[in-house]
Amino acid sequence: MGISFTDLTEQSLPPAYKGPRGSILGALKRRGALTTKELAGHLRLSANAVRHHLRELETESVIGYQREQRGLGAPTFAWHLTPAGEALFPQRYKELATEVLEHVAAQAGRQAVVAALETRFADLARRLRGELADAPPERRMEVVMQTLVDGGYMAEWHSTEGELRLTEHNCAVRALAERFPEICAAEARFLEEVLAAAVHREAHILEGCTTCEYRVRFPADPEALTPLRGTARPFPEESA
Repeated sequence: MGISFTDLTEQSLPPAYKGPRGSILGALKRRGALTTKELAGHLRLSANAVRHHLRELETESVIGYQREQRGLGAPTFAWHLTPAGEALFPQRYKELATEVLEHVAAQAGRQAVVAALETRFADLARRLRGELADAPPERRMEVVMQTLVDGGYMAEWHSTEGELRLTEHNCAVRALAERFPEICAAEARFLEEVLAAAVHREAHILEGCTTCEYRVRFPADPEALTPLRGTARPFPEESA
């Protein structure tokens, strides 16, 4: 006897999405956008039961809906998976990316991998340069923070006793960073360049901390707020 798609869905989704909720997600994954009536028919549930679960899933931001014109009559609402919903299903992109870089390192040397990682940060800095031109420190922090948030780093910044701190509560590339820690150094250089400030890492997820936290110090002269080049400048107390 074969294994049904419903069984595969039950096995692959997190525990919170077992049962009817998982069946709805599985149906949307397999068939694309579906109306409440279509879901009820596929899952052999009442429309009211399906609506109850749809409301819960929508509240959790794993599904959404859009108006569609299907044949004659008024438009109908079709439900679909959001990016957060898609992410609930197994994905091996992190492992695949690491495997690919391992092969690159084996064939072209570790420095080739490091150069590729640094190129990514250089491209990102280039895209931000225009937006950050002549921007004050607070604006720079906001833009960089949002860039990190968009990349999955769960970042925030705050000011404490005149010092600015940038905190990442999640490492979006942890699997890569564990194998190629040079990416962490590249990130610090990227932050220094786009913030045009001295940046010092004081907590590191790869060292067992719960966050990566950077202390950021901008130059006292506003005219010095231009993208930096080269290696990181030390904090005054770290100078020889």
